Amino acid sequence: MTGMGDRILGLFLLVVAVAYGWVAQQWPEPFGGAEGVGPETFPTILAIVLVVGSLYLMIKPDADAKWPVGKSALELVISIIVLVVYALLLEPLGFIISTTLAVGILSWRMGAPPLRAFVTGLISAVVVFGLFNYGLSLSLPNGLLGGS
Repeated sequence: MTGMGDRILGLFLLVVAVAYGWVAQQWPEPFGGAEGVGPETFPTILAIVLVVGSLYLMIKPDADAKWPVGKSALELVISIIVLVVYALLLEPLGFIISTTLAVGILSWRMGAPPLRAFVTGLISAVVVFGLFNYGLSLSLPNGLLGGS
C-alpha cells in the first residue's frame, strides 16, 4: 500500500478542482460582454492545473510519503485556516489589505522575521493589484481602500 496517502490527497484535490472549475463556469458574464480574459478564465486555468496535479499524485505517488505529524501538521492546519479567512475577508477588506495579511502571516510562519514578512506581503499585494487592475483590466476588490 505504498503511496496511499498521495492517492487519497490526489482524489481529494481532484474533487476540489472539479467543484472549483464548475463554480467558475457559473459566474455571470460581465456587463458589456465577454472579454478575451474573462472572470472565468483564470479560475478555469487554476482548476485545470489542480486536476493535472491531482491525477499525477494518484497515478505516480511517492512510495515513501508520510502524513505530516506534530508541528508540521499544525503548520499545515494554520496555513489552511489563513487561506480560508483570506477568502472570507477579500471582499470586505479588499485585495491589498487581505493579501498583505495572508502573505505576511504565511511568510512569518515559514520563518521570516515579522516586519520583513508583512512588507513582502504589502509589496506583493500592490504589485499583483496593479497588474490585475491596470495591466489585465481585471478588477480586484478595493474593500476599505476603495472609498465612497
